[in-house]
Amino acid sequence: MGVKLSIGTWAYTFGKYADNPISMEEVAERLSELGFDGLSLGGFKPHGHPDLYPKRKDRKKLVKMFKRHGLSINSYAADLWDYPFATGGGETVDKFEEAFDRSLEMCVDCGIPIIRFDTVTETPYPKDFEYDRTWDIVVETFKKISARAKKAGVLATWEFEPGYIFNKPSEIVKMVQDVSDENFRLLVDTCHVQTCAVVGAKQWGKREVLKGGQLEFYEMVKGMIGDVHLIDSDNKLHDDHTSIHAPFGEGVIDFEEVVPAIRKAGFDSQWWTIDLCFWPDAWEITEASKLYLDGLFTRLGMK
Repeated sequence: MGVKLSIGTWAYTFGKYADNPISMEEVAERLSELGFDGLSLGGFKPHGHPDLYPKRKDRKKLVKMFKRHGLSINSYAADLWDYPFATGGGETVDKFEEAFDRSLEMCVDCGIPIIRFDTVTETPYPKDFEYDRTWDIVVETFKKISARAKKAGVLATWEFEPGYIFNKPSEIVKMVQDVSDENFRLLVDTCHVQTCAVVGAKQWGKREVLKGGQLEFYEMVKGMIGDVHLIDSDNKLHDDHTSIHAPFGEGVIDFEEVVPAIRKAGFDSQWWTIDLCFWPDAWEITEASKLYLDGLFTRLGMK
């Protein structure tokens, strides 16, 4: 099986780029020049938000622009962060589901096979946090949106992070088990695996880390992985929230071990996505990031 490389476009709209984002057209042109196979489309303004492409014809034009540059869209990161459904009450749940449906429609119209979401409610946990009740709300909501995605022919993937609730290794596994839907899979970001399973950052209650590190985690989630983001980790957090997405070679992750372990865990897609979220020089190191993975996959005999 060959390898296809993409990169998350949100890296060019977040952080330093928020006030001066790189346009979709410029992103497409640059990724094409660098030999990328595709991109993971950020559903955040000014990129792939449904408001900016309100009709099917608008979305088809966007896809056509990418295809003109030889690029496919391998996944979609939905903009759902305004609706912390797990602790926001029934009205917030409804708004979350409505926003998800709009994002799902975007996926269908653009032919995008995977949609990404998270638990939205941030850590540290609210003072009135009721664990069992909140867990049940998340499970039931994930069941509903996963079923909707399945009906639309789109894979639903949950990206766990240290900055959002339910970030322990055992919780991550149990979430997949409790949702119990083949269309609900994990989006594994290697820097989040490091901070959640090895560092134990921002966990609620008793801290839980794995002695076997990342490799033990992939054994735990065998058969549960639906999408993968590759990036290094320095074991630290960005603004005490999400994991720092450190450039390849500047962190502690051994990708010579991690990538084969992900494959062994049952991830059989051709697509691997680079994630430079919040890295201040994401645009400048895009080429170096791709060259690193080109070399890695060649050494592993995957290209």
